[in-house]
Amino acid sequence: MSMLSLRLPESLHRKVRELAAKESISINQFISTAVAEKMAALLTEEYLEERARRADPAAFDRILARVPDVPPLPGDEREPAARNGQPHKRLQPTKARKRPQSRSAARSRLRG
Repeated sequence: MSMLSLRLPESLHRKVRELAAKESISINQFISTAVAEKMAALLTEEYLEERARRADPAAFDRILARVPDVPPLPGDEREPAARNGQPHKRLQPTKARKRPQSRSAARSRLRG
């Protein structure tokens, strides 16, 4: 296991301490879990983006065309559209985010 020195604003440190105590775990365990969860989210996003780039839209359309056109089972219905005629916001795709560049990349851009 490696050791890491971390600087946190006092307000963040206080909240981490409170949440760790509430979960009955150490601050180290809380931060380790938080870092692992964030890494999992970012790596999953990268994995899904890569899979999407390899997608075959024609194959998707062929597979989708085989699905019968029947009403959904009770409980599987979509939420109704918003009253203003626009689709429900939760059903809209999210906008792509720009990834922050690494510090080394930012430094090399400033130097060169």
